[in-house]
Amino acid sequence: MCDLFVPDCPIDNNTKGISDGLVEQLRPIHPQTVRGTAGCETWTVDFSPGGSLFAWSMGYGVVKVLAWPLPNEEGRDNDLDAQLTKKASERTLNCGQTVWGLAFGPRPRKRPGAISHITDGRPLTEDVKMLILATGLNNGIIKIWRISTGEALYDLKGHQSVVRELVFPPNGTLTLVSGSRDKTLRIWDLTSTGRTCHVLSGHRGWVLCCRVSPDSSMIASVCSSDNRVSLWSLRSYTFMKHLAFNKRSAISSCDFSPDGAVLAVGSYSSHNSAGWRVDLWDPYTAELLVMLEDCCSCEPFINSKTIKTLCFSPDGLYLALVVDHSRALRLWELGQKTFVMETDLTTFHNELCCTFHPQGGIIATGTRDGHAKFWKARPIVPSLTHLCRAALRFSVSTHQINALPIPHKLLEFLTYRDLPKTQETYCRAHCR
Repeated sequence: MCDLFVPDCPIDNNTKGISDGLVEQLRPIHPQTVRGTAGCETWTVDFSPGGSLFAWSMGYGVVKVLAWPLPNEEGRDNDLDAQLTKKASERTLNCGQTVWGLAFGPRPRKRPGAISHITDGRPLTEDVKMLILATGLNNGIIKIWRISTGEALYDLKGHQSVVRELVFPPNGTLTLVSGSRDKTLRIWDLTSTGRTCHVLSGHRGWVLCCRVSPDSSMIASVCSSDNRVSLWSLRSYTFMKHLAFNKRSAISSCDFSPDGAVLAVGSYSSHNSAGWRVDLWDPYTAELLVMLEDCCSCEPFINSKTIKTLCFSPDGLYLALVVDHSRALRLWELGQKTFVMETDLTTFHNELCCTFHPQGGIIATGTRDGHAKFWKARPIVPSLTHLCRAALRFSVSTHQINALPIPHKLLEFLTYRDLPKTQETYCRAHCR
């Protein structure tokens, strides 16, 4: 299908008629003969570590890299020179196969408690010349691209099936973690001559999702046909433990909080009477901290059954959820009983993936029809107590916290045990 496209594949960023919260929408202009067919899905989107670039798998093996903020966005870039500079930084990468995963790298080492916020609308400073982009393809190959030139550098071969997930650990190195339908994780060293890799096997199904902890010590992986999350050591390349779920639960996604103290896991029941669920776990002790669930059973056609993906905001205060058969994107503030934002199903749906801008404030989503959308999240100022907890928990494990001679209330706060244990949502607003 890749021969249907040319290097300057056009896009349409018409924003007429968009709803509140949606600030931009990109539509690929596919040939009429293939529109709506399998292969046009946007399975993944990503921002560069500094937030100055956005990568979007627009379907049929084509990846578009754009400067952020987007050119011609209302109220921005009225200067012609600025628009021309951003236009020159665009890249169209023809991968030749369906793109299932992509990731910018390398990602700089995080500082303990470092939390970024959008203050003036400008992205963080980053050296684009040093950036590469990894794309995971339908045939099991991972292609590595140089962003500054749009040049394909080399291929990583080893996976025997679809490469679904790609992650660069936030440690400043050229290490790449990949998850595949061949039931393995691979850790690649892109600086070595042979680009050697370590293989982590033992999954009982396709690897659907993998995430690396902020301190780059752990990998969490989720696979199909399994009701557990696997935790692996990124330092010794060995298995650590499982987080076990109910046998009737199907797990679809996971993500670490920015301080690494919480692992959010999205799951759903295989029974028609139940909906999705999000569990917050302590990855150090395998303790279940919070359970957030969809309890609306009074309207089965409205009830959302499947959670597609989830991700934490850079400050750790929000959790974005993409759910099926319901409102496309939801934003939950930790500890609250209602959602901060819910998109309108009648206008926007079919979301498949989501990610936050590194500075927060903006959520990017990809859809089944190849669109990329950008949503504005309500700004929130973190409390001083939250900032102190984030700084401490980045480098101190739960076991070390439990050993401290501190008041019980402070201990509960530092280990996130002060949050309500069980929360039911959605039915409060829609089932009366």
